[in-house]
Amino acid sequence: MQYLISVIHDQAGLATPEEDAAIDVFNDRLRTEGHWVFAGGLASPSTATVIDNRGGEAMVTDGPFLESKEYLAGFWIIEAADLDAALTLAAEGSKACNRKVEVRPFL
Repeated sequence: MQYLISVIHDQAGLATPEEDAAIDVFNDRLRTEGHWVFAGGLASPSTATVIDNRGGEAMVTDGPFLESKEYLAGFWIIEAADLDAALTLAAEGSKACNRKVEVRPFL
């Protein structure tokens, strides 16, 4: 089963060199153990563009969808046997990147 591990951050700025190194080690482990699907970091919310095309005309707005002190900073998509395995990996990812994470299964 696949899971999304969302990295949640509440500060401006990127990972420190130490955090980057720990993330690289964690990513290598995910690859070696067959859990890796995809991962990526995201630019700051100030670079976001929101598009709403539910009406007759697309509305394009600069900035994040929500104003919040916490934001999505990055993510992992992993393969895991079950939720318990995904949560164990997520805890290790949280430690590696030094940020909170959220785990959600794909349907």
